[in-house]
Amino acid sequence: MHTEAEARLSKCCPVMRRLIKAHGPCELTPQKRSPYEALVSAVAHQQLHANAAEAILRRFKALFPKTRFPKPEQVLGTDDAVLRGCGFSMGKLLAIRDIAAKTLSGQIPTRATALKLKDEELIARLVEVRGVGRWTVEMLLIFTLGRPDVFPSDDYGVRNGWRIAKKLDEMPKPKEFRLLAERWQPHRTLAAWYLWRAVDAGKK
Repeated sequence: MHTEAEARLSKCCPVMRRLIKAHGPCELTPQKRSPYEALVSAVAHQQLHANAAEAILRRFKALFPKTRFPKPEQVLGTDDAVLRGCGFSMGKLLAIRDIAAKTLSGQIPTRATALKLKDEELIARLVEVRGVGRWTVEMLLIFTLGRPDVFPSDDYGVRNGWRIAKKLDEMPKPKEFRLLAERWQPHRTLAAWYLWRAVDAGKK
């Protein structure tokens, strides 16, 4: 699926050519879930280790055993104390309630509608939601909607991946990095994935 894109990245950028050769074909497979579910999950993960966030989400889902994932109306109809009991901070609880309310109002679109909207249009709509910033929406675009040309230039891992790959002393500034990444259009998501792999390899 990514073969042609990988070939184009390799041709236009020596760093990408080296990373693609080192890490092989891209294994990015988007999750088929709604923007609502993706945003609730993203908020749960903010500033927490993945294992801690997943434990909170398991308790959250256990409150509503008859559904695969709690519905917006169920969230809005549940007492704060019950939701806080899952492990959500008050800030995250308020964000999740806003996500639920804006899903019901239509500001947060269904997956079918989201697939028809342009990246920047989705970003503009979703950053209006409490607790949701541009980076969170970019993660949704990449990992939920499978958009091919998203570059999260503020992402620590992506910036660190470039530092590692280029053997630099410092990470690039987000604004400069955004301009630099234009060379990777229309495959910037793929470029980001390989930069994350550079960080993973650096840990080993």
